[in-house]
Amino acid sequence: MSQLEFLVGSAVLLLPRGNLALLAGATAAKGAGALVRRVRSKRAGGGGSGSESELEPTPSLPRSLAPAADGAAAAGARPKTPVYDASVVPPVTLEWSDLGYEITVKGGGKKTVLRGVRGSAKPGRLLAIMGPSGSGKTSLLNMLAGQVAASSKVKLSGRIMVNGVDATAANHRQAYVEQNDQFYSMLTVNETLGTAAALQLPAYITAESRDAYVGQLISLLGLSKVAESRVGNEKVRGLSGGEKKRLAIGCELISAPSVMFLDEPTTGLDAFMSEQVMTTLQQLASGGHTVVASIHQPRSSIFALFDDLLLVAEGRVAYQGPAGEALAHFGALGHPCPEHYNPADFLADLIAIDFTSPETEAASRARVDAIVEAWAASSAAAAPAHMPRTASAAGSLVPAPRARGRLLRQFGLLVRRSWRQVTRDKATAVARLMSNLSSALIFGAIYFRMGRSQSSIQDRLGLLQVSAINTAMSSLIKTLGVFPTERVLVQRERRRASYPLVPYLGAKLLAELPVGAFFPLVFGSVVYPLCGLNPSPARYAKFLGILTLESFSASALGLAVGAVAPSAESAVAIGPAVILVHIVFGGLYVNADSVPRALRWLPRISLIKAAFQALVINEMEGLAFDADDKGKGMRTGADVLHWTGFDKTTVRASVKTQARILLAHYWLALNLLRANKARYAQLEAAAAAEVAAAAAEAEAEEEAEAGAGAEAGAAEGEGVVEEGAVEEEKAAAEATEAEVAGNAPQLAAA
Repeated sequence: MSQLEFLVGSAVLLLPRGNLALLAGATAAKGAGALVRRVRSKRAGGGGSGSESELEPTPSLPRSLAPAADGAAAAGARPKTPVYDASVVPPVTLEWSDLGYEITVKGGGKKTVLRGVRGSAKPGRLLAIMGPSGSGKTSLLNMLAGQVAASSKVKLSGRIMVNGVDATAANHRQAYVEQNDQFYSMLTVNETLGTAAALQLPAYITAESRDAYVGQLISLLGLSKVAESRVGNEKVRGLSGGEKKRLAIGCELISAPSVMFLDEPTTGLDAFMSEQVMTTLQQLASGGHTVVASIHQPRSSIFALFDDLLLVAEGRVAYQGPAGEALAHFGALGHPCPEHYNPADFLADLIAIDFTSPETEAASRARVDAIVEAWAASSAAAAPAHMPRTASAAGSLVPAPRARGRLLRQFGLLVRRSWRQVTRDKATAVARLMSNLSSALIFGAIYFRMGRSQSSIQDRLGLLQVSAINTAMSSLIKTLGVFPTERVLVQRERRRASYPLVPYLGAKLLAELPVGAFFPLVFGSVVYPLCGLNPSPARYAKFLGILTLESFSASALGLAVGAVAPSAESAVAIGPAVILVHIVFGGLYVNADSVPRALRWLPRISLIKAAFQALVINEMEGLAFDADDKGKGMRTGADVLHWTGFDKTTVRASVKTQARILLAHYWLALNLLRANKARYAQLEAAAAAEVAAAAAEAEAEEEAEAGAGAEAGAAEGEGVVEEGAVEEEKAAAEATEAEVAGNAPQLAAA
């Protein structure tokens, strides 16, 4: 760092705010010095920084992001952060052995999903995991990707290695494309990928470089014709299923992952779209990515795109190797594929269990067991005793990206995205507008031009109560219908470490503020004059403000419910039950003094109560009513407030209470989102050690049994030899005795 840079940095920290002229002069001097150095370097032939267009693009991903720090390097300056090159895809070899997946079912029983699974996935090759329904192919994919949801009932065992390093310690980038595609429906393809790139890529990459990168990525995915088309949803026509799947792949490709996992990417697509998606994956594999995808019975042209194939049958491996050699392997086992038959259909039928009858089930199980045992016994299935650590395991792998840029920059990007989503969703806006207008007209017809009679007191209270309920329900239902789906996107982006939760919630609140305030204002503007409420303009303005604040509070409650609900359907079911408690303790049906002591905290957190109380005070203060026929009744608004129990507070206090409820709901939503962050199960080292120990113990027992058998055989042989020797000794003794007996007369004569 030069002395001038040090002085400028010190001035930024130490100078008072009033001395801007001195600071501006120092900054200008610094810029002039940098310009002089750059000109001198060019004259000296140093090559300058070079342009981004001079770099050669790779066949899979653009190189436009590579020169982000080249200028600093050419000028002799040391970059402050390591260069992140999204076009570089370090090769990654994925290996796994003895994988086990066990689930504890009701009653304490165990269900084995995967058992003894081993295999590998190599860079530059597309590995397809196939198998019949329920065979465990999706479970294997999720286990390899580390996407198995954590649970006390799930037990994972085995070993997964990345370039010879344990997967949990490997420094590599990977992506996971889920089966269901979720996007911001009102954004275009270009905007979706552009926002993802701005959130994920490092801050030092210029906007021009990002735009060029996104453009080349769109071309690579074959989305150029729909680049400016909106993604769409069930209400708005947009992309086709295949285009959405390729867009989902593109969102994961932003960070140039070395390994890509895809869960049944062809589900819900026709044959043509499925082939387009798989062709894209094959091209990505050719560009250096390690691509692993689960797939269910593809057509023959898609099967021909596979480089490698892993067949899973009943949680075990039936085959793993080159896809082109699978038919030959099964043909050698006595299962030839018929001519002109789809290989994928043939293989799926071959390793499936037929539950039509007990006889067919037993026969198919015997066939599958024989196939699995034949593969386990083959030399191709033998795993190396040690997975070697490759040279790229430690140093050359690029770390997975973390949250990029400052919070203010992320906040601006998220505000822009949320604003586009809210303002472009015309169908939802029209539906909300018609709902509020129809409710306002109905209420206006029922409570049209209320007078000042005694009966109008009850009418006013009823109108103010239903107005509060209608405003809260309208905002709550809208949020519950949208946020659970949006939460999936947020969790997916947080998995990529794109941004924290605080900028997201702040951006969502700011973007929805004008639109969310519009509908309560429309409702109040129609109801207020039709029903003849307090004619004071100040009271009218307060009426609209109270409804608007309640609308935001109900929306925040919807965020909290949506953060904890597992799906949009369950959120819509839970939301009305929650708001019902707010309605019961809303100030009209139950007097606060009559609530049991244990439940007196509920009226204090009721957003309906806070809104209703503020509306009643705003309406009744200073209002006079006519007496009934007997000259009795409540003659002033103060009497009504005393009767309802609202005479001890004010509009301002009620609004403050509503504001506290609003903040509490946002705080609750934030913490629930943090608490419900996806957590994934980890491989149990102890379980893997137990597997290895059990295998070693089994081998030791086999060796011991073999040794005992050999000793028994040797002992038996020795016994036979000993018996033969004894018999020979007896025969020799008898011969000696006979010989002595025959020579006895001769000995006597002598």
